[in-house]
Amino acid sequence: MKKLLKKFIKILLVVLLLVGLWNYDLVIYLLRQFKGQTTILFKAVPVEDILKDPDLKPEYREKLLLTDEIRKYAMDSLGLKNSKNYTLYYDQHDKPLLWVLTGCLPYELKAKEWWFPYLGDVSYKGFFNEALALKEEQMIRSQGYETDIYSPSAWSTLGYFKDPIFSNMLKRGPGRLSELIVHELTHATIYLKSSVDFNENLATFIGEKGAEQFLESKYGVESEEYKKYTGYLSDEIIYSDYMMKSAARLDSLYKTFSEEMTVKEKATKKYTMIASIMYSINQLPLSYPDRYRFDFKNTSLPNNTEFMSFMRYRKKQDMFNHVFEEKYKSNLKEFIADIVKKNANDEPLPFQ
Repeated sequence: MKKLLKKFIKILLVVLLLVGLWNYDLVIYLLRQFKGQTTILFKAVPVEDILKDPDLKPEYREKLLLTDEIRKYAMDSLGLKNSKNYTLYYDQHDKPLLWVLTGCLPYELKAKEWWFPYLGDVSYKGFFNEALALKEEQMIRSQGYETDIYSPSAWSTLGYFKDPIFSNMLKRGPGRLSELIVHELTHATIYLKSSVDFNENLATFIGEKGAEQFLESKYGVESEEYKKYTGYLSDEIIYSDYMMKSAARLDSLYKTFSEEMTVKEKATKKYTMIASIMYSINQLPLSYPDRYRFDFKNTSLPNNTEFMSFMRYRKKQDMFNHVFEEKYKSNLKEFIADIVKKNANDEPLPFQ
């Protein structure tokens, strides 16, 4: 409680500074975010207390114990920041907790960005209140942006608070649960200001490599857990590569648009291509095709935010993997340690 109070005072000082700079809307937003985050933390319960409950379902007990193994492995074997993250549990009662808004120009793959203290420019904005997310969505739509709102499984507070385990996280299998925890712990370990694409791509890369390494260590390469997750990763590579190439196709199409073209002409060409892209997803050679299949009957065609999300999370994967294998000889702990050291000392990173 004392630590939380100290953090509150620090954040309050930042807020007061912003008030002094007359950025009223940002101050209100930050206060609402702080309230939403602390409300969750005040209701979160130590995992050790949950495990003492004799009525705890066996599957929940197993997943909570697995989560503790994953977090310890991430810190001890991968070298991610030692913290108390994922030592608290929050029951979300199967309801979303956070709504994340993204925006993109309709005929250019250029994301809407928001500026925040410390974080810099960020291409998404979170809300603990759905109505406020919808209100902001309408505002940026009026500015000409396409939009998307989604609810994430988890998020990182970058070490400012103890990130809790959310009950819906425990619905994941061992591989996806490991990936999620390592991904978020990476954010708490390495963060570059105004570099959303780099941060998310790096967390995705370390999350997947770390999960694969953990599963091999715990279950073995012949286990069902390992084979299922690596099969999922193989699909992700095929699907992501296809979507990245599709984003490039869209980008090339938009560059052919002239000022003389009507909005109707642009939209027709754009959505004809997107329909073709989504149709071809159903033809990809995937091990688990139902996970990626696009349902034309019940789902609207996506807009540019869908393709921007792949750039945000997966555009740099090949680059990271090349450096990981060539420079660090596939040693993930060494890879992470060197990035942390170089970032702390403001030295050029091996990808720059």
